[in-house]
Amino acid sequence: MPERVDLMAEPDRNLALELVRATEAAAIRAVPFIGKGDKLAADGAAVDAMRAFLATVHFAGVVVIGEGEKDKAPMLFNGEHVGNGDGPQADIAVDPIDGTTMTAQGRQNALSMIAVSDRHTMLDASSVFYMEKLVTDSHGIGVCSLEQSIGDNIRELAKAKRKDVGDMVIAVLDRPRHQELIEEIRAAGAGTRLLLDGDVAGGINAARYETRIDICVGTGGSPEGVVTACAIKALGGFIQGRLAPKDDAERARGEAAGLDLERIYDADGLVSGNNTMFVATGVTDGGLVEGVRRKGPIIRTESIVLRSRSGTLRRIVSDHVAERWL
Repeated sequence: MPERVDLMAEPDRNLALELVRATEAAAIRAVPFIGKGDKLAADGAAVDAMRAFLATVHFAGVVVIGEGEKDKAPMLFNGEHVGNGDGPQADIAVDPIDGTTMTAQGRQNALSMIAVSDRHTMLDASSVFYMEKLVTDSHGIGVCSLEQSIGDNIRELAKAKRKDVGDMVIAVLDRPRHQELIEEIRAAGAGTRLLLDGDVAGGINAARYETRIDICVGTGGSPEGVVTACAIKALGGFIQGRLAPKDDAERARGEAAGLDLERIYDADGLVSGNNTMFVATGVTDGGLVEGVRRKGPIIRTESIVLRSRSGTLRRIVSDHVAERWL
């Protein structure tokens, strides 16, 4: 195995900006498909754009969490090597569009996103598709746990945040499997924020101090749990995940892959080390970033860049000459 290179041993401050170019390109290329009802066409355009830009980035990345298997996209599959092959070695998770259905329907909160960490640090949970997740800001550390009921988590976190339970807002994916969870949240006296899709954005907003969301909870994609952990490490928040195989066959695949199906993974279990980056660009408007906008001769994008080593969240608003994208 080649010696692992710490990203911080390289002048990696520009790496995040290079990655933003890839998410910006994917978001812009998806725009013609917003509201047109064809999620595969939207995703295919975004994948092609992201892959082209990633090929120019100064790093040696290996896709640990890819796009091809889930959405039948032709590129950016698990195990694919990306970047120009020079510079730091890294694990990379990509989702050219998190929210392909929302894009196709013209709904809010679709993102293009990439997460990066040092090589061999991301948990490969691809053999088990779903994961129970619990995300809060730093007040949840030592207070919240997947071993507790959602009611207890709400009450304990409210106490830690010095809030009334009635003022707590809990984000949950709006899925039939969460009906009982939603009822328990409301029975505890808290309010719900039902998400059509995109629990990565929901998790990030739960960890940010300036949003109304206090907790993001529920069962969603396990790859998205790993991606969220990369962002949470930069925000200093709290995350736990527990794999949730849907049947015996998937359980067997997970065990064969060496996954601990009983373990509650914390942030370090999902992404070891403290050297992660997360970048995202809005495709459509949402609570995290604005979507792509055409303003006369320019196309405007909004992105966020999170780096765990520096503990920073940066917003980047970019104007692109529209004629170069036609």
